[in-house]
Amino acid sequence: MKKIILIFAILLIVCGCNNDDNNNETLPPATQTGAGTFACYVNGKPYIDKSGGWFNCYYQFVDGQYYFAIGGEDRNHPVFDFIAIASNSSEIEGGKEYPLLCNQTNNHYAEVAFTNQLLTTTTCNTNYGTLVITKLDFDNKIVSGNFEFDVIHPNTGETIQIRDGRFDTLFTQ
Repeated sequence: MKKIILIFAILLIVCGCNNDDNNNETLPPATQTGAGTFACYVNGKPYIDKSGGWFNCYYQFVDGQYYFAIGGEDRNHPVFDFIAIASNSSEIEGGKEYPLLCNQTNNHYAEVAFTNQLLTTTTCNTNYGTLVITKLDFDNKIVSGNFEFDVIHPNTGETIQIRDGRFDTLFTQ
C-alpha cells in the first residue's frame, strides 16, 4: 500500500508541475508578403507586436539621403515595450546584411525602450547586431527582414539578447 501511495504522490507532483520555461506562444512565421508582423525573442521570451500590423514603417528619401525605420510594440513584455530598427542616411537593399551600430550618419542601428520605464538604449554600446533585408519591393511597398542584436541595460550593465527577429510589412515612401 505504501508503494501505491508513493507512486501516486510522485505522479501527482510530476503532473502538477508548472514549467515556467514552457511558453506556448510562438513567433509568427518569417514571411515576405506584407503580412504586418514584427516579432523576436528577448532573452528567450517571445516579443510580438499584436497591433495588427498598424505600426510605423517607412523608407524615405529626405534631403538627398535615405532613412528607414520600423518599430514594434509589445506592452505586455517584461523587458521591452518598444523595439525599433532604423538607418540614418543609409540605403537598404533586398538580400543584404547590415551591421547594427550607433545612430550616426551612414549607419543602421536598433533602439529599445524598457517596459514601464523612461529608459532607452541602442546597439551603440555593444559589438553585436545584424539586420538582413530579405525583401524590398517598391511596387507593392513591402519590406521584410530578419534581425538580432544585443543591448546593454544602462542601469544594471546586463547584456540583453534579441534573437530570431523578423518583420514583414508595408512601408511608406
